[in-house]
Amino acid sequence: MTAPATARSLYVTGTDTGVGKTVASVALVRAWRARGLRTIGMKPVASGCERTPEGWRNADALRLQAASDPRPAYGDLNPWALPAATAPEFAAREVGATLTIGPILDAHARLAAQADLVVVEGVGGWAAPIDDGLVQADLVGALSLPVVLVVGLRLGCLNHAALTARAIAADGGRLSGWIASEIEPDMPYRDDNLAWLQRHLPAPCWGVLPFRADADEADLSGFLSPR
Repeated sequence: MTAPATARSLYVTGTDTGVGKTVASVALVRAWRARGLRTIGMKPVASGCERTPEGWRNADALRLQAASDPRPAYGDLNPWALPAATAPEFAAREVGATLTIGPILDAHARLAAQADLVVVEGVGGWAAPIDDGLVQADLVGALSLPVVLVVGLRLGCLNHAALTARAIAADGGRLSGWIASEIEPDMPYRDDNLAWLQRHLPAPCWGVLPFRADADEADLSGFLSPR
């Protein structure tokens, strides 16, 4: 089962959980929309969902839906919506589900048919599993997606970024670019860390997202120059 290449797509991963993948993904959607491209966000697997009259909904997935144009059906944007706020494998086990790749590929094909570009947000860091026997590299490979790495700027980010870039390559992925995410205000040696990342990561920097206390609501697309 494969998805037709009717739209360009990319996969957003991070150096860890909580580094700003959703903020970066929303900013990418808006940046490409500003260039006149029909752009849709997708969060294939989301844990930590709330029950609504329409079904289980995830806050990050809803932000991607709101940023998208055209506005996709929620079930296509987030085919696997899981209640528990934990690793997807554990959240799926709690509701007796097995996460499989088929529904994701089918949903991506429907999104790609509507858009010029689909921004697919991953779960946690690159090596975080989707389910037992299913890892993010499987999804990236099945959809032939280039990868964009969100680097959370904090102590330890050099190691995390370098190891993640190596892991993406080792898993057969292609790192297309990276985005620095200022998740800590007044980070010591910020400029030194940025300069090191620019020298050592094997892909261009697409921008630096500044720290904002209201980053979930702010439009940060102007800080990005995606390739």
